[in-house]
Amino acid sequence: MKKFFTLLIVCLCVSLGFAGCGITSNGNGGDIVIASKGFTEQDILVELLAQQIEATSDLKVDRRTLKGTKLCHEALVAGSINAYIEYTGTALTTILKKKVIDDPRKVYNSVKQGYEKQFNLEVTQPLGFENTYAVIVRGEDAKKYNIENISEAAKYAPKWDIGIGYEFAEREDGLPGLVKAYNLKFKGRPKSMDLGLIYRALTQGLVDVVVNNSTDGQIARLGLVILKDNKKYFPPYEAAPIVRKETLKKYPQLQKPLSQIAGILTADEMQQLNYEVEGELRKVKEVVSEFRQARGL
Repeated sequence: MKKFFTLLIVCLCVSLGFAGCGITSNGNGGDIVIASKGFTEQDILVELLAQQIEATSDLKVDRRTLKGTKLCHEALVAGSINAYIEYTGTALTTILKKKVIDDPRKVYNSVKQGYEKQFNLEVTQPLGFENTYAVIVRGEDAKKYNIENISEAAKYAPKWDIGIGYEFAEREDGLPGLVKAYNLKFKGRPKSMDLGLIYRALTQGLVDVVVNNSTDGQIARLGLVILKDNKKYFPPYEAAPIVRKETLKKYPQLQKPLSQIAGILTADEMQQLNYEVEGELRKVKEVVSEFRQARGL
């Protein structure tokens, strides 16, 4: 019954575009609805897929923003959207509830098979880069304490406050497991916040360590340091479009753009695109259009 009402709410929210449900739309309508999880990288990837579809077919794409993994997944299962970009490690642990696997190919195969069997969804080829979770500290602190990995940072954690995104606090591959894996003890309770505020909190000294995405454009710009996950706690997180099988059957012309963007991005390229939007304050549409032109798409 709970699952039924969740799906009902998702359908109503997506179809009506209620802002209170954390959903926004470009308002243009379209044959295909592709959703973003609501942060810069996701917006870029949705725009990349959308532009490629529109450039290679007569289909129009409605870009929508849904806040978080669960809402995107439920909307896709319910048929309220046709596709979104997921990360394989997230799919493995958060959606399929499976244990962490450190081999990227095994993770992908497990997710692909699980999504087809449980949800009748197609996990297409990865986009080429991995965006793992990263434990991040200020550059001066990494130098001061001479730390390069999470294990080396553990002895300083009792003097530190940690900042995390809301979703990370509850994920299967999130904070509880990280704390246990590295025996971390922080000064106070974790400070949960919007991911858009997390680097400001770190640079202004409101927290001393944060967990965020490894491909964020702000990391290098702000002189921050990613601590190596030396115990391989986090699974591989390859970005891959997930599409309803009914959609692929109805629109077979989608296979071409999906194959064209498979393996198109490296982690460094993704970080640069993120920086251009977040650091240079450029429009996502323009950044993606330039990238596609540069790659001859």
